[in-house]
Amino acid sequence: MTQKHVYFFGGKQAEGKADMRNLLGGKGANLAEMVNIGIPVPAGFTITTEVCIGFYENDQQWPAGLEDEIKQAIAKVESVMGAKFGDPKNPLLFAVRSGARVSMPGMMDTVLNLGLNDTTINGLIEGSGDERFAYDSYRRFIQMYGDVVMGVEHDLYEAIIDEKKKAKGVDLDTELDAEDWKDVVVKFKALYKEKTGQDFPEDPFEQLRGAINAVFESWYNPRAIRYRELNDIPHNWGTAVNVQTMVFGNMGNHPTTGKGSGTGVAFTRDPATGENVFYGEYLMNAQGEDVVAGIRTPLPIATLQEEMPEIYGQLDGIRHKLEDHYREMQDVEFTIQRGKLYMLQTRSGKRTAGAAVRIAVEMVEEGLIDKETAITRVDPAQLDQLLHPTIDPDATAKVLGKGLPASPGAAVGRIVYSAKDAEEWRDRGEHVLLVRTETSPDDIGGMDAAQGILTTRGGMTSHAAVVARGTGTPCVAGLESAQIRYQDKTITFADGTVAKEGDWLTLNGTTGEVLLGKAELIEPELTGDFAVIEEWADSIRTLQIRTNADTPHDAEVARNFGAEGIGLCRTEHMFFAADRIGVVQQMILADDIETRKKALAKLLPMQKGDFIGIFKAMQGLPVTIRLLDPPLHEFLPHTEKDIEALAKAMGLDTEALKEKADSLREMNPMLGHRGCRLGITYPEIYDMQVQAIFEAACELVKDGLKVIPEVMIPLVGTVKELEILRENAVKVAEGVIKKAGVELEYHVGTMIEIPRACLLADQIAEHADFFSFGTNDLTQMGFGYSRDDAGKFLPVYLDQGVLEKDPFQTLDQEGVGQLVEIGAKKGRSAKTKLGLGVCGEHGGDPASVIFFHKAGLDYVSCSPYRVPIARLAAAQAQVKFPR
Repeated sequence: MTQKHVYFFGGKQAEGKADMRNLLGGKGANLAEMVNIGIPVPAGFTITTEVCIGFYENDQQWPAGLEDEIKQAIAKVESVMGAKFGDPKNPLLFAVRSGARVSMPGMMDTVLNLGLNDTTINGLIEGSGDERFAYDSYRRFIQMYGDVVMGVEHDLYEAIIDEKKKAKGVDLDTELDAEDWKDVVVKFKALYKEKTGQDFPEDPFEQLRGAINAVFESWYNPRAIRYRELNDIPHNWGTAVNVQTMVFGNMGNHPTTGKGSGTGVAFTRDPATGENVFYGEYLMNAQGEDVVAGIRTPLPIATLQEEMPEIYGQLDGIRHKLEDHYREMQDVEFTIQRGKLYMLQTRSGKRTAGAAVRIAVEMVEEGLIDKETAITRVDPAQLDQLLHPTIDPDATAKVLGKGLPASPGAAVGRIVYSAKDAEEWRDRGEHVLLVRTETSPDDIGGMDAAQGILTTRGGMTSHAAVVARGTGTPCVAGLESAQIRYQDKTITFADGTVAKEGDWLTLNGTTGEVLLGKAELIEPELTGDFAVIEEWADSIRTLQIRTNADTPHDAEVARNFGAEGIGLCRTEHMFFAADRIGVVQQMILADDIETRKKALAKLLPMQKGDFIGIFKAMQGLPVTIRLLDPPLHEFLPHTEKDIEALAKAMGLDTEALKEKADSLREMNPMLGHRGCRLGITYPEIYDMQVQAIFEAACELVKDGLKVIPEVMIPLVGTVKELEILRENAVKVAEGVIKKAGVELEYHVGTMIEIPRACLLADQIAEHADFFSFGTNDLTQMGFGYSRDDAGKFLPVYLDQGVLEKDPFQTLDQEGVGQLVEIGAKKGRSAKTKLGLGVCGEHGGDPASVIFFHKAGLDYVSCSPYRVPIARLAAAQAQVKFPR
């Protein structure tokens, strides 16, 4: 059977449907679905994503039969629309757009008004009765085609328009008449020939071929590639091409009925807050690009109810029909052509994290979805937006202006005026705000680098607003009272305040306010709908969520976010405190065990105090404390000045101290004298730490508190290492417990972070109460990559597809994941009740959490602010892969 490349939609039938998005792209699948449920859609056809993939595999050639299929589809469109492609009297014109399986707004190319030439223009004039409109459409087509298909720079066309306006003494495009646009068309064609060496194509099918190829080619344009990298979209998916009948929002009023034209973008609910209200914007006498480009500030959709009540009523009805059908908030585009409404697109609407949570909860309350569906509607990674500070309502910072609250949240940073500068400043450690008149898809890198975005033009559905909401970046849009001067790198506010590059501003994306300087921020809380969705997640998930915390404050933050214990408390972080680093250094530099024990005796009460604070914060929950892990030289001074100061404090000769410090340094410290190897060679260090842990625990038990300490021995690679160190730890623990006269539940286990340990996990489990997979080191040793040096080549690996993702951020499930599975399986084969957890950074990565759930682990541990993310990801894992 011949492979089908083209799918028709229009009238009352469509060859595709909503669940074919992988083949037809999201846009094509949803256009077909809208036709199937009786919504007015201009007829057209979709060329599949498979053609795009084949286009690149076949030296950018069309597959056999595609041209014939396209021509057959055109004939069907002509029949439905009552017009003919290339006809001089009643021409059918097309819009050619991209459509990947997931939305990539503005990243790929579009060509509108395709099919116009020196002959068909007369048919458009006759059909519309408006010569100015027809020539305006023609010049737009030449400009788009020249730019998108042939690479003639957009600005060169704009310069011709500017010259025309200047010659006529007008400021606006709308002030140019038909004769002006005719002249512009002639000049546009001359420019096209000058830059390409070819005449502008008159054959409509040649135009269509060029536009289809250009959309395929735009799949690999730099901004599309960057967007996919930022959003974890595979490069091998390809894009579909949607060829759809043009309808005109800029056609003006009907000559007899007086009914107007316009275009708009709307959401079935507010994408910023999630409120169940019809939300959107429109422009009369405009094309769709005008709304999102920010060139003209559009009107709120509610105004349409007054201006065109009948159309508004139809649109509101479609809003409810789509939401009831998809059971999801929709983002729609529409055009009104002389009083007739057409829907051009529907897709799942991008929204802020707060809106996602509210919509999910309210849709359950409305009976549209169940709780299991609700938790899958919130992207766990997106919750990060809700877990960071907001502006203190009592802040007294001066308000410089108020724009549109395009994407909520607070952002404080130094202002820059270009995407390139935003990336460069970010790379050197600065927090920046990107300030632009309006943003374009080419700014995507700088938008990602910025803490917040401010524009002086554009509305709530402008490019800046849509992208910011999708990434959770605070954004204030359309601050028209401010003026930007790019040449001076300044922005002047309504009161005369001038802010230059590098000055500090604060954005409140929730209210639209711009504040001078650095406003005070407040910490977030789990309340309202956020708390509800997390409670639902907790009722579903089977994987426990612990936290990585080294201080009582971190432990308290994590517990408030729902942590069920501490999976990693790193004792070495405590050693760096100013009141104890000197004692630690004395211990390290001791020449004999007695001197070392004296220093350790000074450290003991300090460590005990640390543990008391953490146990209190996590009262009743398990606390896993990793004994000292890093090599000792890390605690020693590195500069001449610091070495001299330490020598003086210890009464030592500077040169002798240098020699001692040098003797501790290693060629490859991450594989050197660290972790359990320290415990074997200097058992007194681990003995002191275990004593401090159990003295703290016993003291609190006597006070009536429940404490569950878990001693974790790091970097075990042989059975004998754990056997020796467990025996030592139990001996010290039992001695402290007996002396205190209390009963105390405790566990001794190990970190599994060496590949050899995974392979011998059944033997190691004989001496462990639990395993905690240290996936940071397991990744490092599994790949043979140094974490500290991988940054030199990982970007190239990701660019060239050697790796799909950075393995230090998202677990390599194929390789390192297999080590985890082997370790878990072997460990449980020897000890069925062996506790299994993860304490690397991967514990807070949603994709990795799903893997750990499937691997049968008991818990993951992550940073405090990732706990709610992991809770939701674990629930989603249970919904998708029940255990």
